[in-house]
Amino acid sequence: MKKISIVILNWNGEEMLRAFLPSVLVCSTGHDVEVCVADNGSTDGSCKMLEEEFPTVRIIRLDENYGFAEGYNRALAQVEAEYVVLLNSDVEVTPDWLNPLVDFMDSHPEAAACQPKILSHRHRESFEYAGAAGGFIDKLGYPYCRGRIFDVVEKDEGQYDTILPVFWATGAALMIRADIYQQVGGLDGRFFAHMEEIDLCWRLHSRGYGIYCVPQSMVYHVGGATLKKENPRKTFLNFRNNLLMLYKNLPEKELKSVLFKRSILDFMAASVFFLKGNFGDCRAVFRARRQFKRLRSRFEESRRENLKRAVNQHIPERTSFSILWKSKVRGKKTYSDL
Repeated sequence: MKKISIVILNWNGEEMLRAFLPSVLVCSTGHDVEVCVADNGSTDGSCKMLEEEFPTVRIIRLDENYGFAEGYNRALAQVEAEYVVLLNSDVEVTPDWLNPLVDFMDSHPEAAACQPKILSHRHRESFEYAGAAGGFIDKLGYPYCRGRIFDVVEKDEGQYDTILPVFWATGAALMIRADIYQQVGGLDGRFFAHMEEIDLCWRLHSRGYGIYCVPQSMVYHVGGATLKKENPRKTFLNFRNNLLMLYKNLPEKELKSVLFKRSILDFMAASVFFLKGNFGDCRAVFRARRQFKRLRSRFEESRRENLKRAVNQHIPERTSFSILWKSKVRGKKTYSDL
């Protein structure tokens, strides 16, 4: 069994792999490490390129595009390692990036997962939108990061270089204990993509495990390589999966209240999209809510299982305030201001 298996999920990302895989191979040494590419049924020649240009990389071939969540579930079922790293294909790693993560996990058995500091590949002095220096979630289910609140992304000036427990670690560069990943059921394949790592982290927290950001490790993430931030498909998945995540994990005493408030806020979000002329995003919000209502009954068993196995309903990293209120009304634009 390997100490670390780095698994990169790929779908028609030949050029992305060619650009970023070399940094992974060069910088991921010093441990018993394997680098795998799990191919989600690509049709662009990715696998042939890997065989010819990166013969040391293990290829895990999946027969179709299962999406981010189920693709990783199927790939990790074929991996034997103490730690697995879910790494996006558009991530440039840095020298010695693995050591701080492994050292932290080895010395903190209560930690199930951790992430490095995520900086923007395009604007290298700034945090990257999806992950930054660790993720949190507010009482209504809105995620934000240490280093990014909504669309305000901070420059990295060392202000968040302390190791910190977080609510969620980004799926762009997530180190997790392989046995615990399987124990809690992995990512929810029904999500396809978006919010699936936050849902996984919620389950980890509720079952007594910790999640951390270890900023002594640093990587650069392009972000939005598969779906651009303004894509209505992304808007649909984010809104739908956020509601499904809340339904799966919220304590019973909060469920009705939170879902009612979210129905109002989602209508307001759709209205803002409409007024800005983003009609595709506006429609995506309403479609997400309709599909949530249709799918809700299929997640009842998951909800019962999560509540039954929960040993920790109070999670400090799920904050008691509304990030919308703090940011949009009170003008708190950075994590430090909160």
